[in-house]
Amino acid sequence: SQTTHPFHSDPYALRSVTVQSFDRFGGSRLGFVKLSATVSNSASEALPAAALLRGPSVAMLVMLIPDDLPASSDERYAVLTVQPRVPAGSLGFVELPAGMVDDAGSFKGAAAKEMEEELGITIQEDELVCLSELAAPSETEGINEGLPQAMYPSAGGCDEHITIYSYERRIPRDQLREWSGRLTGLRDHGEKITLKVVPMKDLWREGARDAKALAAVALWEGLRREGKV
Repeated sequence: SQTTHPFHSDPYALRSVTVQSFDRFGGSRLGFVKLSATVSNSASEALPAAALLRGPSVAMLVMLIPDDLPASSDERYAVLTVQPRVPAGSLGFVELPAGMVDDAGSFKGAAAKEMEEELGITIQEDELVCLSELAAPSETEGINEGLPQAMYPSAGGCDEHITIYSYERRIPRDQLREWSGRLTGLRDHGEKITLKVVPMKDLWREGARDAKALAAVALWEGLRREGKV
């Protein structure tokens, strides 16, 4: 592959790749891949090239609106998940619902599937709003790297990119209390998830350790200011 670096007219090319390790999911599906690579240009200028290939994923900003409110009200509640996250050293990590995209590559389908598995909500794909697409910047003139319309949580070391969707549902106010603390997740996949319902205005604080939550807040509030959601 070859790309033109925005600060240099000489294109960089991928010269070689060494796969250092990999994991499999479920015994057969290729999972995470750790590799090193040689990336340089004709002047022998090199770029650091070690990466964890994790693949694309999706995150869902689910907002619940009490049905006793007028349409003009700003009161709404976001749904977070609380679950063990071993890499973070946490048994109760608070984050936005999310999941990896399977081999079929349907981002909306993956989002809808994760909402059903983690939140217990069955929805149609066309009910999801893709915040990432609505907020995607136009490519700078002369530089088109073909990047997906998504958020990169750790671009310095990982290829993972997260497409963020939003979904709104009006529910009885009493049901808000029922949602918070509900146990969900696929037990045969080792998931033990507790739901946490928080006021939307507090999402930035409640999800402050989660890049997905902070990105979703920024996208949603920015798009609201522009009248796009």
